[in-house]
Amino acid sequence: MLIKVCGMKEPGNIGQVATITGVDLIGLIFYELSPRYVDSDDTALSVASLTTVKVVGVFVNATQEEVAAKCKEFRLDYIQLHGIETPEYLISLREQLPGKVKIIKAFPIQNAEDLKHISGYEGLCDYFLFDTKTSGYGGSGEAFDWNILQQYKGFTEFLLSGGIAPDSLEALSRFQHKLCAGVDLNSRFETAPGIKDIPLLKEFVQQLKQNKRCTVLPNFSKTSSTRSFPAISQPVTPNWRIRC
Repeated sequence: MLIKVCGMKEPGNIGQVATITGVDLIGLIFYELSPRYVDSDDTALSVASLTTVKVVGVFVNATQEEVAAKCKEFRLDYIQLHGIETPEYLISLREQLPGKVKIIKAFPIQNAEDLKHISGYEGLCDYFLFDTKTSGYGGSGEAFDWNILQQYKGFTEFLLSGGIAPDSLEALSRFQHKLCAGVDLNSRFETAPGIKDIPLLKEFVQQLKQNKRCTVLPNFSKTSSTRSFPAISQPVTPNWRIRC
């Protein structure tokens, strides 16, 4: 399971998060209207020295030239597109980025209708990210109904985002989807915008990794192929197979 800690801002705090065992990705937001907006030479220097985590640059409707420039300046490993970027935009952007750079496309989710247009992005990025639909672009601290994602039938792996909090461990342990590659943590683990609570984050990551050590998947036999996924507020019913 990938664990991404997004909305990082201060060099010292970034260094602390990078030392937490289990954190795989650190996200920097390059959207000027975000309270976690990054525009610091010190931050660029701090992430350039990171060796244990990968760095994700988050952009909202930015020009391809801006994305490419930030990718070079901050030595980004991933580009996350959190706006209304089109499939054509992704195709063109891919040609401007180094081959090793991966792309994450975020989609705001409120109901099953929001999944219908995602198919046009299949094969154009490395991961999807499903976030809560709000009037802005992420960072709301609000969650959506994860059961909606059982209707996602694509083939691109995704990160689960939107309001994941210290008390989300039980719900995360019950949520199962064969294409869920990890989670995105942000505002619910902060002492201030862009400043992560290190002890709180460390404890959560440790427990999450322990809980997800074995992946529980539905047993899609002929007798259970029509079973609906249990609501997050209800206990998981039997007839599951475990993959460790």
